[in-house]
Amino acid sequence: MAQAPVRFAILGFGHHAIRRLVPAFRQCTQATLVGLWRRDAAAAAANAAEFGIPHVFATREALCASPEVDAVFITSPDAMHLDDLQLAVASGKAVLCEKPVAMNATDAAAMVTAAQRARMLYGVGQNFRYNRSLVWLQQQIAAGNIGEPQLAHAQFTYPAASSQRRWIMDPGLACGGPLADVGVHCVDALRFVTGREVSSVSTLARTDAISSAVDAVASLQLEMTGGIFADVTVSGRSPYRTLVEVVGSEGVLIAENGLTVDRPVELVRRRAGDVMETVTVDNADGYTLMLDSFARAMHGTEVFAASGEDAVANMRVLDAAMRSWKTGQRERV
Repeated sequence: MAQAPVRFAILGFGHHAIRRLVPAFRQCTQATLVGLWRRDAAAAAANAAEFGIPHVFATREALCASPEVDAVFITSPDAMHLDDLQLAVASGKAVLCEKPVAMNATDAAAMVTAAQRARMLYGVGQNFRYNRSLVWLQQQIAAGNIGEPQLAHAQFTYPAASSQRRWIMDPGLACGGPLADVGVHCVDALRFVTGREVSSVSTLARTDAISSAVDAVASLQLEMTGGIFADVTVSGRSPYRTLVEVVGSEGVLIAENGLTVDRPVELVRRRAGDVMETVTVDNADGYTLMLDSFARAMHGTEVFAASGEDAVANMRVLDAAMRSWKTGQRERV
């Protein structure tokens, strides 16, 4: 017998929901968007009317208490995630939370504890784990097609100054600049495709007049288990670009646009300079796959790919990266 679609409400509805989540929900077969809350009540009503969302909640509490909602997707600013999750799970709701999940690893661990105590499913919106580009990289590495991974690189650049999410440069609301905002995607991608963990970090970063106290550009050197040396480079002052590369003892994997859902992704496997395989994939349904997977996980028929525990591991790396930036020293994770 088919399960009824899981009813989601978005807590902290804003630009990300409009651009990514609403279109993704329209393509879902296991999940449906039934409600929203945002601080601006007039904007919330306008959003609901525009996108055909049935329920507009006056408060966070009303959203979390509603019997019309099965799961809460938290898309509020980073500093609010811990409190939002605690409210939702205490109200008996499963939670899917945007990344970075918190301001630090301590708060991220508290979120896992809260969900466990409430016995509610908690997952993280690391949508790239559902992208065909990263799945292909993971499968290639697991199959031994490039031998033992030795070097890895993930890059994510975008023009943050023109972002409609103005809070991402407020250190009271954002975990960091691009280091946290998209660097967490890079760190998670490298952990996901290699199956290895980060053990230490060395960071170079800088602020500018626009970024205030958060970073504008950053470069992280990562020591990973299994002898992998990796680096993450991020910028909020460059045109959009993403890249993932892994160099092994017997070959190289290159994913130009590897962390994007907006255009085709070119995947290449090379060996000794020769192209051994090329694949072009499309990640446009990555958010939809993520949402449907979380719904199936709620029904107990699938394991969601991005757990709260994974988010704690990512946050520990970000914490070490931030410490390294301040101390000028390599920091253990």
